Amino acid sequence: MEALAELQERRPFELRLTPDRALETLDEAEEFLRDRGLLTRTQQSALPSLYEAFHEDPYMPSSAGFGQWPATKWPWFGELADREGIYALKVHRGKHILVTDEIAALLDPILRGEIVRMAAAEDDWALILDHLAQVGPSEVEDLQNELGLPAKALKEARYPLERCGAIVSRSLAVSATAKGLHAHTSELARWDQVFPEPSETGSLEDLTVAAVRAAVVAPEREVARWFSWSWLYPKGFVEQLVDAGRLVRPEPGWVAVA
Repeated sequence: MEALAELQERRPFELRLTPDRALETLDEAEEFLRDRGLLTRTQQSALPSLYEAFHEDPYMPSSAGFGQWPATKWPWFGELADREGIYALKVHRGKHILVTDEIAALLDPILRGEIVRMAAAEDDWALILDHLAQVGPSEVEDLQNELGLPAKALKEARYPLERCGAIVSRSLAVSATAKGLHAHTSELARWDQVFPEPSETGSLEDLTVAAVRAAVVAPEREVARWFSWSWLYPKGFVEQLVDAGRLVRPEPGWVAVA
């Protein structure tokens, strides 16, 4: 078992945390994603971050939020999501995360379970899921018209559906403006429409081990808070993975893959 100091020394190289490892091209960014399996957009935890690996000055240094995104490379997150075998989900507690096909297969049983859970609700969640099942992926404006939902009601209903992974959204450029820019809308789809073939493997335990591997080493207290499904985590979840030999503690309070 590697010592904590060794893991912490390896982490900056593997997660491209030093300027000499900065991502220079979109292809390099895809290679980084496929190596790690998943990437958050911004740095919020021990999980690897795409924007952190750019080492680029922020768009507006004096502003918070979007102003802190990389000045020129910020669109790469969406461009990666458009590539084959890559998915942008909001299962990182409502924040976007990119995952590869391999990680999507681990997520699949969880997300199909969330479709069933949310479709059983007697509210707009079930209405949206049932409608998408009948008509297929739909633009937001079409859903509003076809379901008779005000924009605010649809927005409020889709957030928990996206957060748990039952539906997935993607941005679409729909028209050019007078200034030559493009207006955008979103297309919503059920997870089982985006990933139609059910995975033969995958579980919350498998996903967690893969996420710890992506991070190299992580504070133990974080691990059960990376993803949205707080109701699925049993008490002592990380302890169980350690007892099963799937994770190890290089030192108390830290975990890595076995």
